[in-house]
Formats: sequence, C-alpha cells, structure tokens
Amino acid sequence: MEEFHPSQKEAIKHKDGPMMVLAGPGSGKTTVITHRVKHLVEEYGVDPSSVLVITFTRAAAREMKERFAKLMESGEEPGRRAQETAFAASRVSFGTFHSIFFTILKYAYRYQASNIVREEQRIRFVREMVGKLRLEIEDEHEFISAVLGEISFVKSEMVDLNHYYSQNCSEEMFKEIYAGYEEQMRRANLLDFDDMLVMCHELFTKRPDILAIWQRKFRYILVDEFQDINKVQYEIVRMLAKPEDNLFIVGDDDQSVYRFRGSKPEIMLGFPKDYPEARTVLLGVNYRSTIEIVDAASRLIRHNRKRYDKKLEAARGHGRPVAACASADAQAETLRIVDEIKGYVQAGYRLEDIAILYRTNLNPRLMIEKLMEYNIPFTMKDSLPNLYDHWISKNVLAYIRAARGDLSRGNILQIINRPNRYISRDALEDASVSWDRVEAFYQDKGWMVGRIEQLRYDLMMLKTMAPAAAVTYIRKAVGYDGYLKEYALYRWLKPEELMETLDQLQESAANYKTMEAWFDHMEDYRQRLLEQAQARQAAREGVSLMTMHGAKGLEFPVVYILDANEGITPHRKAVLDADLEEERRMFYVAMTRAKDRLHVCWAKERYGKKQEVSRFVEEYLVRERPEETEKP
Repeated sequence: MEEFHPSQKEAIKHKDGPMMVLAGPGSGKTTVITHRVKHLVEEYGVDPSSVLVITFTRAAAREMKERFAKLMESGEEPGRRAQETAFAASRVSFGTFHSIFFTILKYAYRYQASNIVREEQRIRFVREMVGKLRLEIEDEHEFISAVLGEISFVKSEMVDLNHYYSQNCSEEMFKEIYAGYEEQMRRANLLDFDDMLVMCHELFTKRPDILAIWQRKFRYILVDEFQDINKVQYEIVRMLAKPEDNLFIVGDDDQSVYRFRGSKPEIMLGFPKDYPEARTVLLGVNYRSTIEIVDAASRLIRHNRKRYDKKLEAARGHGRPVAACASADAQAETLRIVDEIKGYVQAGYRLEDIAILYRTNLNPRLMIEKLMEYNIPFTMKDSLPNLYDHWISKNVLAYIRAARGDLSRGNILQIINRPNRYISRDALEDASVSWDRVEAFYQDKGWMVGRIEQLRYDLMMLKTMAPAAAVTYIRKAVGYDGYLKEYALYRWLKPEELMETLDQLQESAANYKTMEAWFDHMEDYRQRLLEQAQARQAAREGVSLMTMHGAKGLEFPVVYILDANEGITPHRKAVLDADLEEERRMFYVAMTRAKDRLHVCWAKERYGKKQEVSRFVEEYLVRERPEETEKP
C-alpha cells in the first residue's frame, strides 16, 4: 500500500457502508477499484462471489476483469495458492448494467439471448410505422435513429408518455410510433436494452422475495463511471444494495457527457443526500498531464455551477503552455495542424502519439482531406458520414448531373419537387425523362408548363458553371435554401442544422475549377473513407481522429482540439444552462486527454462568414467565474 496516495489508500481500504470516490482525470480510478476488490477478498475475507463490479461498456468490464485477475496473480508462488487465487478472481462478477440485469431476468422469466432485439429489427419496426403513417421524411435513416433515441430516453427515464414532447415529430405522431414499436416488440417476445432495465425495476418492486435473493447474492457493489448513470439504473442499484448499503461509487461529475442518453450528473451530485452516512474521497492527483494542462482545464470547468468543487494537482510537473491557435479560415487551420504534425514526427513523436478531437462528425472533413493530401496515415474511432452521401448533397449533385445530361428517372426524382413544383410522378413514367413529354402531360395547365420551362432553363444555366457557382445558383436562384427552410419547419428542426451541410458542400466545391475535378475528388474521398473503415478493423497505425465523446477514457501525448468556435463548441443547439454546462464538460474531457502538449485551434472565418472563438478558450485562459460554485 506504500505506493498509493493517501486518498487512494482510504478508498482501497474502505469496507462497509456507502462511499463516493470523486476521481479526477488521470487519477487512477481503475487501479483503486481493482485494488479495493482485492482488499475486500484478501484482507477482509469477503466471499468473492458476493462482489459485483458494474461498468458501462463490455470493453471496460473486460479490461477491469483482466486487470483484477493479473493483480490477484501477481506475487503468488506457483502451486495450490495460485490456483486458489485464480479461482477467487474468477468468482467476482464484472459486467455492464445490461448484462447484469439481463442475467436477473433470465432467472425470473427464462429469457434467452434470442429474446434480445437486434438493431436492424428495431429499425424495421419504426420504418414500418413511418410507412403506415405516410410521413414525408427526406432522411429516413436520420429520423429513425433520432426516434429510437427518444424511445430509449422515455423508457430509461420512466417518463409518462402523456408528458413527453418529441423533438422530431408531433406528440401524437410520436405516441403512435412508440405504441406501434412496443406492440411489435411484445408480439415477437423481444426485449431492447431499456426493457431490461425497466423490467428489472418492475420485478424488484413487485417481488421483494426475488429482490432479497439478489441482495444476499451481491453484498458489495462497485459502480465505475457513476456520473453516466441514468434514473432507472440508479433505482435498481439502490434496491440491490439494501439493506447494508455497501455501495462504492467511482466517477467524476465533471466528465458527465451523455445527457442525450439519459445520463444525469444530478444523481451523483445528490448522492450525499440519498446516503447521508456516505464517506467521500477525492482522487485529486492527476498522473497523466502536465501542470499547465491540468491548471487550464481546472480554470475552465470551474465556470460550471452545478458540480463538486475540486482542487486537482499534477504529479508530473511543468511542461509547455497550452497552445492557442487562431487561423484565418478552416483551410489555414487544417494546414497548420498538418505542418505541426510533421514537425512532431521530425522531433521523434510517433503518429500514434497524436490525436485530433472534434465536437461532431461533421467537423473533420477538411482535416481528413488535408491528411490524405499529405499522405499522413490516420485512424478513426468513429465512422465518419460521407458529406457527399448526405441527402442534401445528393439533391444538389442531382441538379448538376441533370444539367450534364443525366435525365434518368431516378436522378430527376431527386430534384423535381425540391423545391416543390407540384409535378406528379405520373408525369415521369419513362426510364429516361423527356421534358417535352412532361410538358405535354401538363399541356392544358399553362402555369405547370411554365414551371417545367423554368427548370429546363435552370439546368441549361448550370451546365457550364464552375462547381462553386453551380452550388450557389442551386441554393439561391433555384430556391433550394428556401426548400430546406420549409422542410426544417415541417420536421421541427433548426434550419442552420441543414444549412451547414450546404455550406460544407459549397466549401468543398470552391477548391475545384471544373466539375470533372470535383467529381473525381468525391470518388477518391469515398474510396479513402472505405479504406479507413477497413483500417479500423485492422487497427492500422496513424494519427487518431475522434469526437470528444469518443475520446473519453483515452490519453495521448499530443492533442489537438479542432474548431474551437462558438456554434461548434459550445454547439449551437446548447441554449439552456444545463446544455452549456454539458458542452463545457465535453471540452474539459477533450483537454484532459493530453499528456504533454495541448493545442486548441479555431478559425476566424468559415463559409465566408466571420467566426467567434469559443467562450471556453477565454475561460481557460484568463477568466474565473466570480460567483461561488453551487453546492450540491
């Protein structure tokens, strides 16, 4: 125990009753959890089978189990004692919330793995409801994904459906989709992950005898990443821990970044009220980052009001200051990063030592193109959506292809009523569209013939335009911007969310003088993304690109934060105080991934418009919040 910090020792040696461990970034929380389990078994004689360690991902559970097994094996002599230790290690239960709760349901209801719904089945159930309700959706995949997220939120938060307001469609429409989804799930005798939690909660509430069996089974419960817990998970854990309340929670409220999944940092903030007898330990020594990085991140996060106030120290000593990198525009920003990466490699760093973090998957397109251009290998943790495959891009490119002679029915259907010209599909019966025949279809309706003639004129104008000019013409003269605004209103979306795709497409077009060169680039980009998808599976080496969410739990010697601009981080969607605090926590997570060097980058101009630097930059540089942090 001599190797541990006093706060780590206190947490490891804790035996009975509730304890909350506030674990700052890089403070060794996994080490504390595994050593605490070892201490329970070896020093306090706790039966290993009565210990339950809960994590949020299968990978985390697997890593925790492997580290604990190695810890139990270390220092043991070969022979019977080593075998006993290995056996004891195997009896401790490590698992995710879903795996643990599904095990409980298996014993109660005889469920099998075949009863767990597959993701493609969930998508099919909602798609069938969309078809049944005859909803006009441009991006069906995006809509279904969003609605499934809302269904998950309603279940995990145990929300009364009558008091829920959908962000993607009307209340009545959401209720119908939800009811249809649930009916198909029950008819097929299937469970989704949220059902596992809800049913387990109902089981324990209605059957105290079954609850008592599991309470006797798991007498010591440890929960990792507790800041990410949601309401129903917490309620089940509280029931399981009774009557002894040997509940050991480890987490950092400053790293709670999954509100969109139902995670509630308020649960961790309220833990001392739920358990007044709970002891609290702060793991406040960061063993990962330099003093400059830890201090800058601490200045930033102190601007959040609803949090535990913590004083963090850096064990590694001083390093280089956090670099603030302002560039004229997005192109200059990406070029600067590429040049600096080459400099790091020349200085002896490996590409694998470097990470580029960004707020959303829309951000890194230019960065990726520049890395491709300079033949710098990179890997991506998340799959990146191809800008040119977005339905908005497909519409714009369909106009350009039509102007260049692609009059196939499928291509014309992409543009014929975007914006709405009220032209019937019946007028486009042939595999190849003839505008003369379309006009003949409406020969008795002069106003319709006029609309078709205007479309023909627009296509003729587009035929000889350069890429950027063509995109501008489609947006302004043809009226595609107006169409998107109407669609956003219909879908209850903010028009800016859709306009960003158009802006990115226009930004791409501006780099090419001819349509041939632009289309060649699109095909090359598609192939390179395909290679990246294959490389993710093969774990190819290179610079790591990932979202701030995806970087959680990782660390790198060198970290770049991309696009630290207002509207990007914090995201334009963040309007409420709770949203802004979550955005700040995400930026904090990104900053604390860096071990040696941290670069925060932003552009002064984007899409021809002036951009403001993120408020987070000023906050970590100089400003302290004058108000006192709210006490939980």
